[in-house]
Amino acid sequence: MTSPVIGLTGGIGSGKSTVARILADLGAHVIDADRIGHEVYRPGTEGHASVVATFGPGVVAADGGRPGPSPRRTRTSRAFRPSRASRTARA
Repeated sequence: MTSPVIGLTGGIGSGKSTVARILADLGAHVIDADRIGHEVYRPGTEGHASVVATFGPGVVAADGGRPGPSPRRTRTSRAFRPSRASRTARA
């Protein structure tokens, strides 16, 4: 018998982490896409370099590190507007 696959979605503070912890306590294998995304985007990684190459240095914090709210909004707006860069990033 195959195990069911459960996806947890919801807004900030909706309890996704709590439910994931409960499921893990019950023996579920949990894949935390947020954690993986943050690891892939760490400064010095290929993912970080790719984002900067695609969208420019304005999408990261001034020190080249993790973005704050303003660079994150910039990155999001650039990623989802119809342009060659956003199509490349989503490919």
